[in-house]
Amino acid sequence: MQLVTTAVIIIAMALASVGARASDLDGRATNLATLQVKAEQAPPRDRCFLYAEIVGQLADRAGEQIKSGDSDHASESLRLLRQYAEQIGSATTDDKRRLKDAELLTRRASFRLSNMLRGASYEDRPVLDATLKLVYRAQTNLMMQVFKH
Repeated sequence: MQLVTTAVIIIAMALASVGARASDLDGRATNLATLQVKAEQAPPRDRCFLYAEIVGQLADRAGEQIKSGDSDHASESLRLLRQYAEQIGSATTDDKRRLKDAELLTRRASFRLSNMLRGASYEDRPVLDATLKLVYRAQTNLMMQVFKH
């Protein structure tokens, strides 16, 4: 009887963690969509930081998708990531603190992408490499802006 009770508890905990993970992913998707809308409606001085936040979240999402074997969705996340990484350069601001925060976010995203690149399959490497180069470029431009001000 005790074995059955233990098995039921373990199964219930496993199902609860799966449900929590699914709701967490849904929450992240909602948060990303909210950030995208907020970035498009934000004044130009705030867009740089918001784009960097989006890049960071997309890097995390792509990493989870690659890890789970969902290469189609990972490719879409990486495409969006490249799009927002390119927009970071055109949306710089004079606020030194926001520039530094954006630079830190892009640095974290580039670190995450470089870790993904090391463990990626041969087919995923070219897309990851191109994405990483764009994020590095955005990070470098942000760092130059920080030191310029």
